[in-house]
Amino acid sequence: MTATTSGPAPLGGLRPLLAEIGDAKRVRTAGAPGSLAEQAFARSWARLLAGEDAGTVALSETAAAVARARLAGVDAAVLAAAGLSADEAQAVLRRAFDEVAGALDGGLAGRLRAALPGLRGAGAPPPLAVALNAQPRAGATAPGKPRVVVEPPESHGDHCFTVAVYAALLAPLMGADPVVPFLVGLAHHLHNVVLPDAGFAGEVLLGDQLDRVIGTLEERELTALPAPLAARLREVLLLRGDAVAPASQAFHAADVLDRVLQVHHHARAAAFTAGQALDDLELVHAGPVQAFHLDVLAAAGL
Repeated sequence: MTATTSGPAPLGGLRPLLAEIGDAKRVRTAGAPGSLAEQAFARSWARLLAGEDAGTVALSETAAAVARARLAGVDAAVLAAAGLSADEAQAVLRRAFDEVAGALDGGLAGRLRAALPGLRGAGAPPPLAVALNAQPRAGATAPGKPRVVVEPPESHGDHCFTVAVYAALLAPLMGADPVVPFLVGLAHHLHNVVLPDAGFAGEVLLGDQLDRVIGTLEERELTALPAPLAARLREVLLLRGDAVAPASQAFHAADVLDRVLQVHHHARAAAFTAGQALDDLELVHAGPVQAFHLDVLAAAGL
């Protein structure tokens, strides 16, 4: 890990905003199906498939997620329907952004604030986004132990979009540009379009077949994408293998923070504690990036 994550700040200072952004998994509106995070996940994929620049998508969707921490479902379209001009709507979005953006890297905050007006609607969500929004996450599981079932489960769309945004926001701490970590977060569960999530316990039972199962199903989804987008995603998804490159660190930090913040949410809302998931069920399980994950959690005070 880089030195910037070794103490309570700035990662610890960013944690409250990350938690607020993660609550978009649990907020809905009457105007569209799914949580706000699922809506943004579907829109992000639709924009990429329409050929929009990945950097534009990453920055505008991340900026909107930051503003959404306080505005929830009140977005530019709602404000326009309520009679506000484009400039007036932008002013509202920027006030919401500014209210929570103090913990962000200054350079990134400027780029995101400028990108707020760039968020626009997209076409129908692609089948992979629809499937991942419908595919529940397994939550905390451990080999040889019963599953801890929490209701309602988050979807893979919830998780992937939240990880993408977290990764973009964490990127400056790791010395990375936000766009690549955003893309890794958005695409890192493509295999779950087909594969139901049995958690770490299921992965252990798949044994030597795990990599082949994931690889086959992931490639099935990539092959169906436009060739330039598929090639870009194949390249960035290689960053999942370790936590060495700055972009890899940003992604893995985002992934583990989202998993543990999700557990903390359920700990507040249900009758089990974060300690059960972290200690008894080893949520941060053994693997090539476990030490990095534990360093990230320690730096965030989790």
